[in-house]
Amino acid sequence: MKTYKIIMMSMLPLFLLVASCEKDLNLTPESVIGANSYWKNQGDVESYVNGMYVRLRSDANDNLFFWGEARSEVLSYGLQASEGRERYFENTLDRDAAGPDWKNLYTVIHDANLIIKYAPSIDFDSEANKNIALAQAHAMRAYCYFIIAKVWGDAPVNTEPTEGFDPVNSFKARDNVSEVMNLVKSDVDAALGLFPDNTFSNGRSQWSKPSVNALKGEVYLWTGKLMGGGTSDITTALTALESVHSADVELLSNYDEIFRYSNKGNREILMAIHYEDLESGNNFNDGMYIRGDQIPANGDPAAKALLGEGGGLNRWAPSELFRNQWADDDTRKNATFVLMNTENPDNAGVYDQFYASAVLKYRGFVDAGTRKYMDDVILYRYADVLLMIAEAKNALNQDPTDEMNLIRQRAYGANYPGHEFINGTMEENDDAILQERLFELSFEGKRWYDLLRFEKAFELVPTLVGESEHKKLFPISQGTINLNGLIEQNPGY
Repeated sequence: MKTYKIIMMSMLPLFLLVASCEKDLNLTPESVIGANSYWKNQGDVESYVNGMYVRLRSDANDNLFFWGEARSEVLSYGLQASEGRERYFENTLDRDAAGPDWKNLYTVIHDANLIIKYAPSIDFDSEANKNIALAQAHAMRAYCYFIIAKVWGDAPVNTEPTEGFDPVNSFKARDNVSEVMNLVKSDVDAALGLFPDNTFSNGRSQWSKPSVNALKGEVYLWTGKLMGGGTSDITTALTALESVHSADVELLSNYDEIFRYSNKGNREILMAIHYEDLESGNNFNDGMYIRGDQIPANGDPAAKALLGEGGGLNRWAPSELFRNQWADDDTRKNATFVLMNTENPDNAGVYDQFYASAVLKYRGFVDAGTRKYMDDVILYRYADVLLMIAEAKNALNQDPTDEMNLIRQRAYGANYPGHEFINGTMEENDDAILQERLFELSFEGKRWYDLLRFEKAFELVPTLVGESEHKKLFPISQGTINLNGLIEQNPGY
C-alpha cells in the first residue's frame, strides 16, 4: 500500500510537467492520496526517499549519459542503426530532436521538495535519521538542478511542491542560470550541515557527506571557471574535495574491478545509482556492446576473450579519435573498450582489419546466455575527486603532481616509470589533467561537462570546430515549449 501511495503522489508533477494525450494541461487531476493521508511517520518519509532514487534511475538508464558524454569526441557509429544517436556526436540536435528533456529531473526535484516540506514535522526514532533524510533531499535537488544548469542554462526554479492546480508555480518562465546555481550551492551546504558524520549508506547508492563534498567540488569548479567565481570559488572547491580524503575511500588496485556487478559499493565509489537484476532495466551500455551473432568468426582471439558473451546492440561505439589516444600499457584500456579487428586475408594470424569497437565498462553479467547490464551507474568516485583536486590546484597555481601520479601509478602498474606526470605551465597541466580525465573517466557521463569546464569543446570535438558557441547548451525541446508558453528557446536553436 505504501508503494501505491508513493506512485500516486509522484504522478502529480508528471501531470503538471508533461503534455497530456488529450489536452494542453490546463487542468490538473485531483490527487487520489493527498498530503493529509500520507505524511504521517518516519516510514512514509523513508519510503519517499527511496522512491526519489528509483525515479533518478530512470534518467541513469540513458539520459545522464546522453547529457554528460554523448556530445563529446569519444563516440561514433557502431554496427547497428544508430536510431538518432548520431545527433549527439554529430552535434546536430535541434528543437524537434533535442534529446531527453528535463521533465523527469523536475519529478525528482518535486520528490525532494515534498520531503523538505513534510519531514521536519514528522517524529523520527532519532534526530540524526531525520536529518539524513532531509540531507538526501537537499543533495538530490542540488544534483538535479546542477544537471539542468549544465545542460540547458536558465531554468525554472521551484522549491515548493505542486500539490494542486497552481498555474503560477507550475508554468513559470526560466530563471537565470546564476539563480539556479545559487540554489544548488545553498542545497549543497544544507545537506552537508545535516549529515551527522562522514559515513556511507550500504552499497554507497545514496547521498552522503563525502559524495556531497565531491558534488560541491564540481559545482564550485564550474562556477569558478565558467561563471565568474574565480579564485574564491575554486578555493572552496579544493577545500570540499580534499575533505573526501578522510572518508572510507581508496583507489582499487584493479581498475576493472571498480565497475563490476559483483563488486558494487566498493571503496572507490562515493555515490552510484543502484541497479539490481529483476528490479531494474538495463543501463546505457546495452546500446554499445556487440550482439553475439555479430562477433566475427575470424575476429581477433584476444578481443573475443575481452568481449566474452555478446549482447545488446552496437548502435554507437568508441570513436577512432578516442581509441588512438591510448598507450598500450595503460591497464585502463582493456577495461574501458575493446577493438575488434578481423584477420588480414593476406597475412594469416595478423588481425589488422577494423570491424567494430565496444565499451567494456558497465558490461554487466551473463545469465543463461543473456547479457544483463545491471552494473551500478557511478556518479562520483575517488579517482574523479583526485583529478578534480589536481584541476583546482592547477587553477590556483599549485602543483598537481601528487594527485596525477596517484592516478598514473594505478593505471600503468609495473610500467609506471616513464609515465610520471611532470609539473609544467598551467596550460600544459590543464591539457594533461583533461586528457587524464578522458582515460580515467570515459563513458562515465563526465566528458562533455569536462570539455565545457576546461573550455576545450570547440577545439577537441571535430563536429564543433568552427561552430557557434550556442551549442554549449542543449536546445529546449519543442514539446516543453508547447506545454509552457513562458519557456523561451535557447539562442541559436
